[in-house]
Amino acid sequence: MNFVAFDLETTGTNPLGDRIVEIGAVRFVDGIPADTFGILVNPGIPIPPEASAVNGISDDMVRNQPPVEDVLGTFSDFCGALPLVAHNAPFDFKFMLQAVKTHKARAPKGVVLDTLSMAREVFPGMFNYKLGTLVRHFGFPGGNFHRAEEDSAYCGMLFQHIFQTLEKRPDPVVIEDLIRMTGKTEMRFPQFATQPDQLGLF
Repeated sequence: MNFVAFDLETTGTNPLGDRIVEIGAVRFVDGIPADTFGILVNPGIPIPPEASAVNGISDDMVRNQPPVEDVLGTFSDFCGALPLVAHNAPFDFKFMLQAVKTHKARAPKGVVLDTLSMAREVFPGMFNYKLGTLVRHFGFPGGNFHRAEEDSAYCGMLFQHIFQTLEKRPDPVVIEDLIRMTGKTEMRFPQFATQPDQLGLF
């Protein structure tokens, strides 16, 4: 299965007041990492010390980086119409949705799936379902967390493991089943049409 795993680092937990500081993504082709996307984003506001303590991103690191409105189109091109996966996807989806709506920006066209909810369904009885716990439990290579590109890679490995586990069941795996498995309404970004220049009409 082809898909894009993505992750955001932010200044906090409120998409209405906090901002994105990093976007990371990994495109998986036939279940194998094929291409990566990673960029720091200038949030336009100071990064709180408690956020920096988690993700290691400081004000100095983002000072000369582009604002989110300048990178959303590139991120959209990277993702195209492929399904997207994220761990605790509603969090990342709400931040990205807020940025897309605020700037009327181009956005990925694929449905967004939540590996956290799917892991709870497919692998019941775990101690907890944090991404780091699952990565260590299944023995995925690596071990650095809380940077967007690395977490995207781990999320993609987890989704591939979930998908392979589901493929062992009698019924074929379809996107609609994965959406229902999360117990959430379908998450998709709005698509804002680019307005053509109105030259020569008057």
